Amino acid sequence: MQLFDWIVLVITLLFIVIYGAWKTKGSKNVEDFILGSNETPWHMVGLSVMATQASAITFLSTPGQAYHDGMGFVQFYFGLPIAMIVICLTFIPIYHKYKVFTAYEYLEKRFDIKTRSLAAILFLFQRGLGTGLTIYAPAIILSALLGWNLTYMNIVIGILVIIYTVTGGTKAVNVTQKQQMFVIMSGMFITFFLILRFLPNDMTFSNALHIAGANGKMNIVDFSTDPEEKYTFWSGITGGFFLALAYFGTDQSQVGRYLSGKSVRESQMGLIMNGLLKVPMQFFILLTGVMVFVFFQFNPVPLNFNPNNKITVEKSQYKEEYHTLEKDLETLSEDKKVINLLYIDQLNQDYDNPILRKELVAISTKEKDLRDHAKELIHQADSGSETNDKDYVFFHFILHYLPKGLIGLLLAVIISAAMSSTASGLNALASTTAIDIYKRNLKEPKTEKHYLNATKFFTLFWGIIAILFACIGTLFENLIQLVNIIGSIFYGTVLGIFLVGFYFKFVKAKAIFYSAFITQLTILIIYYFAIFIYPSGEEKLGYLWLNFIGAMMTILLSSLLEVTIFKKVKTLE
Repeated sequence: MQLFDWIVLVITLLFIVIYGAWKTKGSKNVEDFILGSNETPWHMVGLSVMATQASAITFLSTPGQAYHDGMGFVQFYFGLPIAMIVICLTFIPIYHKYKVFTAYEYLEKRFDIKTRSLAAILFLFQRGLGTGLTIYAPAIILSALLGWNLTYMNIVIGILVIIYTVTGGTKAVNVTQKQQMFVIMSGMFITFFLILRFLPNDMTFSNALHIAGANGKMNIVDFSTDPEEKYTFWSGITGGFFLALAYFGTDQSQVGRYLSGKSVRESQMGLIMNGLLKVPMQFFILLTGVMVFVFFQFNPVPLNFNPNNKITVEKSQYKEEYHTLEKDLETLSEDKKVINLLYIDQLNQDYDNPILRKELVAISTKEKDLRDHAKELIHQADSGSETNDKDYVFFHFILHYLPKGLIGLLLAVIISAAMSSTASGLNALASTTAIDIYKRNLKEPKTEKHYLNATKFFTLFWGIIAILFACIGTLFENLIQLVNIIGSIFYGTVLGIFLVGFYFKFVKAKAIFYSAFITQLTILIIYYFAIFIYPSGEEKLGYLWLNFIGAMMTILLSSLLEVTIFKKVKTLE
């Protein structure tokens, strides 16, 4: 970090915070604070929806995911455009018809207070965890790579977000997200084109794709029906569809973004914009990670991208063995560079040499074996160390190879993305707590100013909770997977409640409440015995299927209970 990088970083972040607080200060009432007075145009709705989902985890973890596993993760998003259409046709008109502040407000109108409270509590639990992660993700990477204090980083990011979110509510979230998306996408595009420039002079983009393909990084679609495979076309189009439907249709952090639209049409156009742009955006971010992989075919690469792990081994009895592995990797890297250059030369002559392709695969296999051996040494040196380094890959490239100024810009990208998702999360948590829990359970009515102040207080409260959770969080295999796993555990049940409310008019309150409760317990049991207790890669069920199972089980069980038990009880009464 040079002085110029610090200047770029500080100016960018302060501008976003000060602009957001100044532009939106002085909310008059709860409607103004939560719904932004329904003044948001469609393009702002679309940008806000995209920025809410595109957290720092997206820009830290996704390139690393592609570096290690290739483009297959994009299948996770295949169901999203279909989900946007369903939400536009069903969810948005109903929410606007009932003039709700939160999605869960609708559930009391359709069922009862118990169902509304259950859905709100499930949301508060999983979104509270998720919001803490949006702070923790960039903080832990910046802490590890720059030597910054992790706790201080969590506190700084959290406070920056709290300042403008408490001040301006939904308007502040929407206004700042426009600036944040500009910073984020500018930084990513600049980085992508710089990677291409850093490749050998005679290497075309087509050559780079060939090298990536030879190493198995360009397998975009997998039609496997194996339920143990995490990312396939079928899991994306079903599990991914249900996850997107639940996230965008029932999660207040997203519902709040399009409820602030000027009209039903403006809200719908904003979501359609997200549906059209989200998959290409994720494809581009994954492709950036693949290009980082190609870049490291010609440049030195560490044995483990997390610098803390090397420090751990250096202090242990495995130090010399680790150094031997590093020397072996250096030798292998030189061989890899030579073979890749030969492969490019053949490609420039329009010949895809199968022998060289096999050699590339063989070298990649040897490199993977060296990395796996290194992970074993790291684990033996400290069993508490996180050996998986996917979340550190992209940032290692940023710090070691980008020119001055751009490091500060990319840091601003990562922190801006964290602030964007955290702000939406806090706004949604505060809205749900104030409207669905606090206001609904007050026996005596209060003034508008009282509820406005209560919502601001809950924003501050959840901000502090998110910071505390971030300070005690632990790194998972891959942060973007952790966020989606947490969502998948709860989203299916909540989505099932809403789908029954929208489409199964014969199901009443008792049936949906008990079926949702039973389903959520069942999903937790399935997650524990089919996913949690198994090491990574050996799970018996891809976590995306939890969304499908949860939604279907809630629908079928509520229908069954209504017809076989509660209908008979009513008849007897």
